[in-house]
Amino acid sequence: MIYRFRIILDNDTEDDVFRDIEIRERDTMEDLHNVITQSFGFNGMEMASFYVSDEQWNQGEEIAMMDMSEAGNEVKMMATTIINDVVHEASTRLIYVYDFMNMWTFYVELGEIVEEAEGTDYPNLMYVHGQIPDEAPEKIFEAEADEDFNEFDDDFDLDDYDNLNFDENWN
Repeated sequence: MIYRFRIILDNDTEDDVFRDIEIRERDTMEDLHNVITQSFGFNGMEMASFYVSDEQWNQGEEIAMMDMSEAGNEVKMMATTIINDVVHEASTRLIYVYDFMNMWTFYVELGEIVEEAEGTDYPNLMYVHGQIPDEAPEKIFEAEADEDFNEFDDDFDLDDYDNLNFDENWN
């Protein structure tokens, strides 16, 4: 079977940027990563991860390009994870982050599952809409969007050393 995905750039500008691709359900997440980077014009040399997502686009389990986990914290790897082991009718959404320095973030959603078309090479870039900007869109986090939020607004008086409630011999 063939999975048809729409990959949408998380973009706060007025122009939508997305790609529609087809890929075999038995291909790896690394294959999906490669077609996404190529379809958006990236060289594919930066670190990236997929995250399983729910209907509200909440970030879940990571599927990483390289194993950077510590002992005991195993992470699924793109090269060994088959697409339909992660994405299927009951779980249709992923978040894809490319280049952790710039945080290019994409919403990946399974649109439909179809039969393989004879004579079509897969993966297949079906549709391109919009141009990717020169720089990754800046992320605005909920706390930053709140005009009354002040990260330094707390009840601590740093000049009142005796009442800071910490053990100065902690180590």
